[in-house]
Amino acid sequence: MNKVYSSLPVFVFFFLITSFSYAQNVFTLDDIILRSKGQSPASKQAETRKENRYWQYRFYKSNYNPQLRLEGSLPSYYKRVNQIPQQDGTFRYIPVEQTNNYVNLGLQQPLQWTGGVISANSSLGYFKDFNDPTSLAEQWSGTVMNIQLNQPLFSFNTLRWDRKTEPLRYEESKREYVEQMEFISREAVSRFFNVLQAQINLQIATFNLANNDTIYKIEQGRYNIGTTSQDKLLQVELQLLRSRQDVAQATLDQETARLQLRTYISLTEGETFALSLPEFIPSFDVTVDEALEHARKNRAAYIAFERRRIEADREVAEARGQRFQTELTAAFGLNNNGLMLNDVYTDPSELQQFNLTLSVPVLDWGRNKSRMRTAIANKKLNDYIIAQDEINFEQEVMTQVRQFEMLRLQIEITKKADEVATERYNVAQNRYLIGKIDITNLNIALTEKDDAKRSYIQALKSFWTAYYDLRRLTLYDFSTKQLLYKPE
Repeated sequence: MNKVYSSLPVFVFFFLITSFSYAQNVFTLDDIILRSKGQSPASKQAETRKENRYWQYRFYKSNYNPQLRLEGSLPSYYKRVNQIPQQDGTFRYIPVEQTNNYVNLGLQQPLQWTGGVISANSSLGYFKDFNDPTSLAEQWSGTVMNIQLNQPLFSFNTLRWDRKTEPLRYEESKREYVEQMEFISREAVSRFFNVLQAQINLQIATFNLANNDTIYKIEQGRYNIGTTSQDKLLQVELQLLRSRQDVAQATLDQETARLQLRTYISLTEGETFALSLPEFIPSFDVTVDEALEHARKNRAAYIAFERRRIEADREVAEARGQRFQTELTAAFGLNNNGLMLNDVYTDPSELQQFNLTLSVPVLDWGRNKSRMRTAIANKKLNDYIIAQDEINFEQEVMTQVRQFEMLRLQIEITKKADEVATERYNVAQNRYLIGKIDITNLNIALTEKDDAKRSYIQALKSFWTAYYDLRRLTLYDFSTKQLLYKPE
């Protein structure tokens, strides 16, 4: 019987070696994280969002650059019958066939500080009446050159406020991308350890099945010679049946966990893999003050706080700018017309334009006041929400740092407990063989051994998950003393 029991560790060792020998790739935790960042669907989505935000920022920047625009109606032709009123109140119907073309080339420059637009324009028009036999049937008109200013007065300046918020929003998106990469790392850690836990559970279940099968044979032998009772024999048999069920369930759980990891890191169906347990724990110190400093300096959320404050001020300014609308238009240039194209550019006349348009509500029944009060109330509410979010932001970082130190200690404790539980089981096993303890005490030792192994793996999972959570919350790697985000 001692020979049978001594062969059990050899069986487990053979089982482990066999499971690795069929694997084409043995992945470490760093390998899985690297593949997740480079190949997972989540990383592709993060890359696409980053690219999308970059082009949005480029579009915003283009709003401040000059634009050369060509506008017009070319060609424009119509042939129809028009109704013409007469002096006696009757109508005449006259066939009309005309072409009336117009084109304007303008260089426009937005004025970011005032919200207006200044432009330099040159236009040309051509008109022809096909039913007019006179010399006036064909005419040219145009503006050789004019400088025009369109300036809203006392209104909301979109360009000025965009200049405050859009750079912050773009910087925020770049940091969010790094945070998303760290979240992907954290998810990869979770799925990595899910597979390891499933493998450990299968190994435990397989070991227990072989162990219970041997114990059942031992108890059968004792029952046959009358040294044990039928009750104990049935108890061992029941435990053997449960072990078989545990192996089936553990096999299914391992297949599910491996499939989830395979899907996340985009492994093809034909690629087999095994995982290496990351028992090396990096040694470094983390203080709450240091973590908070990096979080405030690096996190996208801290930039978002400032952006949200500015956006609340923007809404107040926009409400104020809607009280009335006034626009100034001024232009100066040269224009002309004639029967020939050359006449437009021969001795052109001076063009001048100045007008001020306004729309002022005389009686609005408190509409503008209500709009302003709503914007101010929303700003106050936004300030309160941001203040609470800042508190939550700091509490999350502080809690993570304190938990992190506890998890490091937990690994040391659970690792030692695993070693002690394994040794205790070996002692209990030997005592059972010589009849010093019964099957119940042996099962208790076996359960404690299994639980200690599972606790150790769970402690490793919790540590590495917390490690990447801490990186995400601070965008700083305390192990290598490096920033995860470096502003361009």
